[in-house]
Amino acid sequence: MPAAPRQAVQRIYAEHHAWLYGWLRRKLGDAHDAADLAQDTFERLLRSRDTAPILEPRAYLTTIAQRLVIGRARRTALEQAYAEALALMPAQHAPSPEQHLQVLQTLEALLDMLDGLPLKCRNVFILAQVQGMSYTDIGAQLGMTRNAVQKSLARALAHCYVVLYG
Repeated sequence: MPAAPRQAVQRIYAEHHAWLYGWLRRKLGDAHDAADLAQDTFERLLRSRDTAPILEPRAYLTTIAQRLVIGRARRTALEQAYAEALALMPAQHAPSPEQHLQVLQTLEALLDMLDGLPLKCRNVFILAQVQGMSYTDIGAQLGMTRNAVQKSLARALAHCYVVLYG
């Protein structure tokens, strides 16, 4: 990152970190999670390739933090669903701790890859590709036509291709 944008981020950090931490703490109810997400928010800001001046730092930080909160909630829900599915498996078919970790890492990478897609596209992708549901069943669950499900899945797959291969 060039010196000028880095200095801008340092200024924003100095002026708004305490506010962002407080906002996240109220929203999440947990000081440790708030500290982690505040740090992740500024890390994401530092990695941003956008060099335009930030006119409304609190709004910008809130947007980044909201996305991180949503991403964390999605990860937690997916991990919980995976844990529940594991609990239903007979012990002899349960994955090893290494396999379990690998699955969780793969799921996290998948969610990161889907970041930036509209919620319906992400949901269609997960229901079709992860849970193996038919287009008709997905449409019924999400209130979409079969054609809309197909288009959403195509959009999600195209997005994944761009993320993976540029």
